[in-house]
Amino acid sequence: MLERLEMLIPLVSFIGLGLGSAALYLLRLALCSPDVSWDKKNNPEPWNKLSPNDQYKFLAVSTDYKSLKKDRPDF
Repeated sequence: MLERLEMLIPLVSFIGLGLGSAALYLLRLALCSPDVSWDKKNNPEPWNKLSPNDQYKFLAVSTDYKSLKKDRPDF
C-alpha cells in the first residue's frame, strides 16, 4: 500500500507544478496585458498609451523593441 502511494508523489507534484504555472501565467496576462482594462474610469483604453518600445509579449524571438520607431498617430 505504501509503495503505491510513493509512486503517486511525482504525479501529484507535476500536476501541482503545472497548475501553479498556469495560474501564474493567467495572473500575468490579467495584470500586464494591454488588452485588459481594470480601471475603466481613469484609463478606458490602455492600448492607446503603448509606445512601440513597450514589450508586452511573453517571448519575442527576433524583435528588438529598443530599435522600433513610432509609426502611428497619437490619440
